[in-house]
This record gives sequence, C-alpha cells and structure tokens, in this order.
Amino acid sequence: MADSPNIDSLIKLLDDPDENIFVHIRNEIMLMGPDVIPNLEEVWEEGSLGLLFQTRIEEIIHDIQFNSVKKELNDWQKNDSENLLRGVYLIAKYQYPELEFEEIDKTINQITQDIWIELNENLTALEKTRIINHIVFDVYGFTGNTSNYHAPQNSYINNVLESKKGNPISLSILFIVIGDKLGLPIEGINLPRHFITGWVDDFFFPHITDEPTLLFYINPFSKGTVFSQKDIEYFLKQINIEAQESFFKPCDNIAIMNRVLNNLIRSYSQQGYAEKVDELMILQRVINPES
Repeated sequence: MADSPNIDSLIKLLDDPDENIFVHIRNEIMLMGPDVIPNLEEVWEEGSLGLLFQTRIEEIIHDIQFNSVKKELNDWQKNDSENLLRGVYLIAKYQYPELEFEEIDKTINQITQDIWIELNENLTALEKTRIINHIVFDVYGFTGNTSNYHAPQNSYINNVLESKKGNPISLSILFIVIGDKLGLPIEGINLPRHFITGWVDDFFFPHITDEPTLLFYINPFSKGTVFSQKDIEYFLKQINIEAQESFFKPCDNIAIMNRVLNNLIRSYSQQGYAEKVDELMILQRVINPES
C-alpha cells in the first residue's frame, strides 16, 4: 500500500462528475502503478461513494494490472524468453492478477520430483517417456479436456494444474517445462490444429549440425502417445493441410506463447468478450512485435 496521506484523498475525487477532472485524477493515480492498488481496494470496500465511483475504481485497478502484465511480458520477451514457465505464468496473470509464480513453480516441481525419483541414466528415451506419462497421467490424473475443449481455462497454466485438465498446448507446455527441469530434450512442435512435443536426439551436437534430429513425437493430449513423422504426415493429409518443414521441427517459446494467446483470443471471441480479445491481441503484439 502506498504511504502518502494524500493518496486516499486523491482517490475519493474519482467521483467528480466533471469528466476533465476525473481524467486528470485517473492519470495521476495510474502513474503510481501497482503500489496504489491496495489503497484503491480499501476505498472501494467502504462502498459509501456510489456505483459510478466503484465502477471507476474497478476500471482503474484493471488498467493498472493490465499495464503491469504488459510491462512484464515485454521484459520477458527481451530478457527471459528461454523461461517458458515464466511466460505462461504471465499470461495466466492477465486473468488472475493475484497469482504468484511460486505457486505454479512449486506444483510443477513436485511433479518433476516424483518423475526424477523413477529415472536413471540407463533408461532409453522411450522408457523415460513412459515414466513421465505414468506420473503425469496415472498418478496425478492429468487428461485432455475433451468435454469443454474450447474453454479459456484450458489455456491458463494455474487452471490446468488445479483441474488436471487442459488442451493440447497447455499439456504440451507441462511436458516441456518438466523436461527442462529434468534436463530432458523435450521440445514443442507447432503442428497445425494440434500442438504436440518431440524428443530431440540426445546425441545432437549443435556445432556439427544446426538441425536437431527428433527421435519421436509425443502427444500429451492423448496421454503421451508416441508416434513418428509418418503419423504426422498422415494427420496433415487428413485435415487437408500441405506439409511444411516447420511442422516437424521444434519451435521457440515465442511461437508457443503466440499459440496460447491465439487459443485464448479464439475462446473469448466465441464467448463474445470483445474487450478481452482486444487486450489479448495487445499482449500478443508485445511478445511478437514484428508480427
């Protein structure tokens, strides 16, 4: 909470019927950033200044929180884009402003620890995949949300961890993050209409070739089914999409984040939430400014 004794007095001027005065006061408060939110909430809870005042406070709080997420995403895009979990956490923070990164990280660390206990260096990539599948799907009970596939909740990592249900990309992100924490070469594959993951050859040497070889592909949405490039080629034929080289290779975290935001934009658009669609498109431009 901001300490200035003048802040609460300033906030109470938000009910001024003069639009010019309101805009000036609003801009002053917005400049204070997230630190002023507790003051705004405290005055809002008093409930003594009417509906207009409370509505204006709610809008200002939302705008401050949105600007904060936008700034954090910009910092992530420039300085921390290798940290996929931090990125998807920030997308979830858009919808859940009070969400703490440590909550998400702690939950995934526990799953990772349970997998790590079962692993050893003598296991093949397929055997390690079976262990991951067993812990994630059999022990923790994660599953694809087939009954409510297009719900926006499927794209927020905190909801996925709580409900144990997700869409193809959110469950793939879980696999990628767990793989990263365990030092396993699990990468995202930006396949049209169905995001999947791939296991990169452990003996890939970047100084010899720029193109990593994938041993096999994994579909976390179908409980970690393992399949080959030929299976992807067949899938693409079934949906009448011409195969492109990029469909078979790992994508970067910017592409993953962009896919998550596309899913959310589509979900909220179907539900008629035009304001959320506009805001998510703004966040999309922040992480992918060249688009």
